[in-house]
Amino acid sequence: MTNTKTKKIEKEKVVAETINGRLAMLGLMAAIGAYLTTGQIIPGFV
Repeated sequence: MTNTKTKKIEKEKVVAETINGRLAMLGLMAAIGAYLTTGQIIPGFV
């Protein structure tokens, strides 16, 4: 018989990572949109 311990992931961590991922994708879409409309990654920054 082997002793196996299963790790339980807390719900708060799952929610935090989901929000982090969604905000990262939003930032990526904003950067792509800025590049397509202005040709610069950070508009106004030389």
